[in-house]
Amino acid sequence: MEQRFNQQIAIITGGADGLGKSIGKRLSREGAHVVMFDIDEELCQKTQTEFEKDSLSASYHCVDVSNEGSIKQAIDACMQAHGKIDVMINSAGIVGPTATKITATETADYDKVIAVNLRGSFLMSKYTLAAMEQHNYGRILLIASIAGKEGNPGMCPYSTSKAGVIGLTKSIGKEYAETGITINALAPAVVKTAMMAATDPVQVKYMTDKIPMKRLGDLDEVAAIASWIVSPEASFNTGFTFDLTGGRATY
Repeated sequence: MEQRFNQQIAIITGGADGLGKSIGKRLSREGAHVVMFDIDEELCQKTQTEFEKDSLSASYHCVDVSNEGSIKQAIDACMQAHGKIDVMINSAGIVGPTATKITATETADYDKVIAVNLRGSFLMSKYTLAAMEQHNYGRILLIASIAGKEGNPGMCPYSTSKAGVIGLTKSIGKEYAETGITINALAPAVVKTAMMAATDPVQVKYMTDKIPMKRLGDLDEVAAIASWIVSPEASFNTGFTFDLTGGRATY
């Protein structure tokens, strides 16, 4: 396997499981030291041990991505330990209510989804960019969703949060377009993760039926495209939302 990330430092939020873990393994196999930001310390320890058994380089910080102080402290610790941040992938996210009309959606549930998915993307970008500016190099990837492009009925908090992530990506991608830092997003359709276990089966069927390939995406497919987006090779792509939907998105 290529060593595109040799001696690079890559922060991955939600890195202890699911999409983040899969992407982290791919980057680490290609030479990166992966720093997991995750709220679940026990899972972080378990995943770090798993990485080490595979001779992969990883560490972690317990981080709540909806909390500004938590993020700032962890970013500062990363800079003190490593002196730089080359890659940041914001994969931390929650689904929130599914198969639930807006009139039945609790405002507190809406606020929680926005806080984790959108505020988290904003805060992670804000503090990571300040670190990347010091070396005029960086790759940021925010995990959005096809729900942010099309809107999934019964999932208005999630759809709204991911639409916001796409708008954030477009905005800050342009802000940094004349630097060595790129900011992009990835909009998957349904992917086989533990998060799907928390989603109403009717909702999952609705989403899967809209995919022309008639199947879910898998974690290796996510890791493959994500690793290219945050590699030095993707130097002429910024402010863009990449598709990973089995043909569902045609624009």
